[in-house]
Amino acid sequence: MPSCIILDVRMPSVDGPALQKRLSELGSTLPIIFLTGYVDIPATVQAIKAGAHEFLTKPILPDELIRAIETAVTHHRILRDLKDKLNSVRARLGRLTPRELQVFELLIRGKKNKQIGVALGTTERTIKAHRQKVMKKMQVQSFPELVSLAERVGSASVTGQTG
Repeated sequence: MPSCIILDVRMPSVDGPALQKRLSELGSTLPIIFLTGYVDIPATVQAIKAGAHEFLTKPILPDELIRAIETAVTHHRILRDLKDKLNSVRARLGRLTPRELQVFELLIRGKKNKQIGVALGTTERTIKAHRQKVMKKMQVQSFPELVSLAERVGSASVTGQTG
């Protein structure tokens, strides 16, 4: 469920920035809203650099806090939706056979079927069959859509890396 964390900068057992750091180390992606009764520019800058969503100074009006929470929750929902979509694309990529993955990589580099066939030591007809399987498994209808998915998952070829 999309949510957020509200932390005070100064708390009895652990301060807010230390807890923020620990949560980050544990992999938390929840947006953090800091509250403080003290204006501390270095602490504010540190918290924001570490990923704090909002930094509010007490006293705060209820409407201000509600707005900050709504914004943080919306932000978390958007990030979770993007992460879910990315995981879905990665799962589809994981269903490709090693040969289909080779064809996929060469396709998104802009190679034509004939060039892929030469590179992989097979016929253009075989590459066409692999290409159809790749398109089906990746659940796309067009080549531009395939490239778009590759960009989303940061495929080595799309990002300019080789290997």
